[in-house]
Amino acid sequence: MRVSVIFTTYNHPKWLEKVLWGFSVQTYRDFEIVIADDGSNEETREVIERVSAEIDIPVKHIWHEDIDFRKCQILNKAILASEGDYLIFTDGDCIPHPAFVENHVAFSEKGHFLSGGYFKLPMDLSRKITKEDILSGNATKPSWLLDNGLKFTYKISKLISSKKWGAVLDFITPTKATWNGHSASTFREYVLQTNGFDERMQYGGQDREFGERLMNMGIKGKQVRYRCSCVHLDHKRGYARQESIDKNRAIRKATRKDKVVRTAYGLDQYVKSMADLDKA
Repeated sequence: MRVSVIFTTYNHPKWLEKVLWGFSVQTYRDFEIVIADDGSNEETREVIERVSAEIDIPVKHIWHEDIDFRKCQILNKAILASEGDYLIFTDGDCIPHPAFVENHVAFSEKGHFLSGGYFKLPMDLSRKITKEDILSGNATKPSWLLDNGLKFTYKISKLISSKKWGAVLDFITPTKATWNGHSASTFREYVLQTNGFDERMQYGGQDREFGERLMNMGIKGKQVRYRCSCVHLDHKRGYARQESIDKNRAIRKATRKDKVVRTAYGLDQYVKSMADLDKA
């Protein structure tokens, strides 16, 4: 099964570099990385080119012009550029556990999408993590994080990513299995059937709306938050605006009420434009 890991980035080159190093030491090796870049500057491109030359995982950099928050648009372009039969989605500020890809592949199941987890780090520890910490696997080890100043919380158990104990914790957790931008995956065919992400949406719930359309289609969420985890590096969210959040809530409400499966504002427009170019 061909696998593609897709994640977004926007002008966070230092965080992006850490994420790329995290994917360079995955226990499962047969996958590609597709970076959905929402208009980052030259520094981001330089980081991608430099790290790509040093790792043995193929990397694609999909970029468009910086015109406000257009995460859904660039995600759709990245989906079309990907070659995997199975698509794993995360974010450019999330360092994956070394077994992240392996576990997503191992627990993949027809008729389902996987709902993974994350553990959010404070800013001081996000900055402290080095390349060596990532390559050694320390950056996602609870013991190392605690030794380096992290305050204990039971949520850190998500980073153990044990197939055995994680299954137990995923079974008893009251948290619902939803589509999470930091760690989620499903088969390419299902993504295409939904027509991808709804490009009317900006920041606030756009990932959840996509998952809700999957569920309307009959694709069930499978809880793997204790088995497919990552550490989330801290950052500001200057793009968070109440206006866009309210708009997205209205779209999500309609998606649930009308049992929408396929958005009219997704992948089709790019497929059509590419077909038109081929004809020309």
